[in-house]
Amino acid sequence: MDERDIESFAQWIEDLMRARGYDIESPRGGGRTRLAAEAGVHRAAITRLLQRKSMPDIVTMRALAPALGVGMRDMLIHSGRMAEEDLPVPTVPSARPRRVTAGNMSAAEAAELLGVPEHNRAMFVSMTEMMLRDAEVRPQAGRRTAGG
Repeated sequence: MDERDIESFAQWIEDLMRARGYDIESPRGGGRTRLAAEAGVHRAAITRLLQRKSMPDIVTMRALAPALGVGMRDMLIHSGRMAEEDLPVPTVPSARPRRVTAGNMSAAEAAELLGVPEHNRAMFVSMTEMMLRDAEVRPQAGRRTAGG
């Protein structure tokens, strides 16, 4: 690991923090403190990373990943600790395709089955559940009745 790894990883973390609403622009914005509290890590670890002084250890990365909405796989790859080819995305066995309906699995299970990346799962689950609720409210939309 070298300075380029720290720079690249810190930039990625900054981008994630901004995207998730952590204020890191103003000196007293509280973004670092809020992330540290939500992840259960010391604020100094986040500060050292954002100042490009040190790379967090695995334990800190493991705590930051869910707080930032990403998987540990992404943390390891973006930090330069592992290469993408060393951590392949699990594939779904295709030996026995199955028909999937909304009634027999949750949106979270569907996300896992479909291989939705960890950092997109919350959004996938939320949107899927919203579409399913909408379909339940208007199940006959677009169908004509016998008299109409």
